[in-house]
Amino acid sequence: MVAGRVLVYGGRGALGAKCIAQFKAANFWVASVDLAENNDADVSVSLKTGDSFEQQETSLLEALKGHLKDEKLDGIFCVAGGWAGGNATKDLAKSLNLMWTQSVCSSAIAASLASNYLKQGGILQLTGAKAALDATPGMIGYGVAKAAVHHLTKSLAGKDSGLPSDSTVLAILPITLDTPMNRKWMPKADFSTWTPLEFIADLFVKWTKGGDRPVSGSLLQLVTKDSQTSLIPA
Repeated sequence: MVAGRVLVYGGRGALGAKCIAQFKAANFWVASVDLAENNDADVSVSLKTGDSFEQQETSLLEALKGHLKDEKLDGIFCVAGGWAGGNATKDLAKSLNLMWTQSVCSSAIAASLASNYLKQGGILQLTGAKAALDATPGMIGYGVAKAAVHHLTKSLAGKDSGLPSDSTVLAILPITLDTPMNRKWMPKADFSTWTPLEFIADLFVKWTKGGDRPVSGSLLQLVTKDSQTSLIPA
């Protein structure tokens, strides 16, 4: 008997793959959504890059209907996203469009999935960024998109948002995640200040089970110092 059912949006990325592994280890049924399949998931839905986000939303809603049948999800975890630098001097529109696509549109689709397939009392997690709590002049597109995710989180937690009753909506606000790609591009950085993927994945499993779940609408900064991570409400 499964412990519950969850969906990981961005299931082929470093964090998404770790989340799927941790949920499977905890005996959850897991669905992965990404541009490519994750064969470790029970169900893996691949998005078509040429489709509009409206088309992706429609295809995901239909695919989940077939896979879930009469079941509902205990949690939806949107860890899709990316990073781009840049200011107003060059390629601002390009970087903003990319960041909006990767962070805001994926979060909005996750919210749509939650309104249809999340259980009452379930959890929806989105991914913002600590940097977007302040000005981001060297990465404007990134900051704008992540700030929009913060706003979306608070809006979804409000009355009449369309989410199931008693559901919890949270956003994690990381600084730097300890991923193989980040280590490759920043080999001289202080890794003791980077947040381990295992910490986040374990947190999601705990929240899904109902343990120490923060108040709905919370924006939670992930601050790591000396390899110890703290959750600090924004």
